[in-house]
Amino acid sequence: MIVVADTGPVHYLVLCGQVDLLHPLFGSLIIPAAVQRELLHAHAPAAVQAWASALPGWVKVCSPDDASRFDNLGPGERQAIALALEIGADFLLIDETLGRRTAVQAGVAVKGTLGVLEEAARRGLVDLRVVIQRLKTTGIFLAPEILDAALERDRVRRQSIRRNEPEP
Repeated sequence: MIVVADTGPVHYLVLCGQVDLLHPLFGSLIIPAAVQRELLHAHAPAAVQAWASALPGWVKVCSPDDASRFDNLGPGERQAIALALEIGADFLLIDETLGRRTAVQAGVAVKGTLGVLEEAARRGLVDLRVVIQRLKTTGIFLAPEILDAALERDRVRRQSIRRNEPEP
């Protein structure tokens, strides 16, 4: 599986202590050079900077050949979308609304931080209720109705497992 990440999901997964979920979920992760620079920025939290300065072996840094497209976005989003298109990524991890919309319009499948955590919960790697509480402490903006919907999907999934039913 080929997965490219923008800054946001990595940033928030580091802050809520769940960034290592990316390895069992996807095997490897590709981040553009601009994303690594954003993660290392002096204003980034120390934990994010520390992670980005000593990337695990399952993370590769690449730059797209041409990131001039999508000039309405920041450098990280622009490079992440361009790289995902160039290498035929299965999907792009991105949270920012305009970036997600732009990626989808360009034909790139997207998943956000919450989507990663939901996938981890489906695979039995985390308790979604617990990690969402941690995620809320990171400063991420997620509308309450989005969080409620994720928790409801998780509740239904867990309930169907208890009843030995196929997942919805």
